[in-house]
Amino acid sequence: MRILHTADWHIGHRLHDNERYDEHQLFLDWLLTVIETYEIDLLIVAGDIFDNGYPSHESQSQYYQFLRGLAQTNCRNTIIVGGNHDYPGTLNAPRDILELLNIKVIGKAFRELKYQIIPIHDSQKKLQAVVCAVPYLRDKDIRQAIVGESYEQIEERIKEGIIKHYQQLAEEVTSFRSTNVPIIATGHLFALGGEPSAPSEMRECSEKPIHIGTLGNISAADFPTVFDYIALGHLHRPQRVNQQDHIRYSGSPLPLSFSEFTDKKTVLVLEFTDNKLMEVVPVEVPQWRRLVRFRGTFEKLEKDIKDFDDSGQLMRVWAEIKVELDYYEPNIVQKLHDLIKDRNIDILKHQAIYTHTHLSLDEQIGLEKALYELSPEEIFEKKCESESLDPEKYPEMLQAFRELLEDEDHS
Repeated sequence: MRILHTADWHIGHRLHDNERYDEHQLFLDWLLTVIETYEIDLLIVAGDIFDNGYPSHESQSQYYQFLRGLAQTNCRNTIIVGGNHDYPGTLNAPRDILELLNIKVIGKAFRELKYQIIPIHDSQKKLQAVVCAVPYLRDKDIRQAIVGESYEQIEERIKEGIIKHYQQLAEEVTSFRSTNVPIIATGHLFALGGEPSAPSEMRECSEKPIHIGTLGNISAADFPTVFDYIALGHLHRPQRVNQQDHIRYSGSPLPLSFSEFTDKKTVLVLEFTDNKLMEVVPVEVPQWRRLVRFRGTFEKLEKDIKDFDDSGQLMRVWAEIKVELDYYEPNIVQKLHDLIKDRNIDILKHQAIYTHTHLSLDEQIGLEKALYELSPEEIFEKKCESESLDPEKYPEMLQAFRELLEDEDHS
């Protein structure tokens, strides 16, 4: 049996307000070709199909056209679970119709776990696999808020809730072990040992935080051993968790921030013989648009950009430029754009880094990110800082803010 594991498509994603419709279309068309080439029996998409809970008509059209094309391939079964960027109602709305095409959609967790256990059959109705389809587990799916809980208590109960969810599913599917077919689980979470897109630059990570701090972070050892493979989403770099071959993130198919500009993007093809995972083949996703970072003095940038080969690119190169300056230069942005004149390059992000810190207030304001570049959490943190609140209380306040934000997003 062959299974294709992918995740974190983020259809509708915009990088610094630049849309990526063409890139996503190229990926989805390519994915259909891979499914045919590798004769995939089961497709698993482990969350974050869309970049936001209310995708545009264009984004939804891309998704449904892909599913229509999927029905014309040799792939008989598909399982799609929701991620933290997905609104369950959006994913679940056409669920009954999609089931007629053997496409199972689990937008959110069920109270009755039996609905998350999906037997997979071949054309002869023979059992091929069993999948425990676990979507992103929202706070309210796994615990009931209690007034007066400390940060540590919230942290512990969230972890307990996630672990309990998998343990209960494991108990439900243990009886399938005698059938000698693979038992697979999905998940959309942060597993300890996983590496985000920018571990040393956390504010540049493209992964939206699921839980504050270490809330909800579980280890590889917390997953029940009954699962022969665990298909994870959320982290955008393809990777094993704690070097476990059977617990993996497929990664995102497109680089979703400049922190991912050197990453190789993949989908994973799994080969099972009976319930034995024989091989995991990373299939590299073509790079239709190149992202690049330049950093240094203006003189260094001038040389690096001149030496950069932008020929043979299907799409215009997107660049992030950080220029190191001794003092404030009011015309630096225009000078940077002059460097790429007549080149196949667009500057999406630029930043001045000053070696001298004695700047006027107006000059300092020029160094800040634009408001649209900040996440709601970053804005909240800046507000806390401006109010001179106790930093030790930030985690609890940020957790409460995220709960309010989640309720607002899904109300």
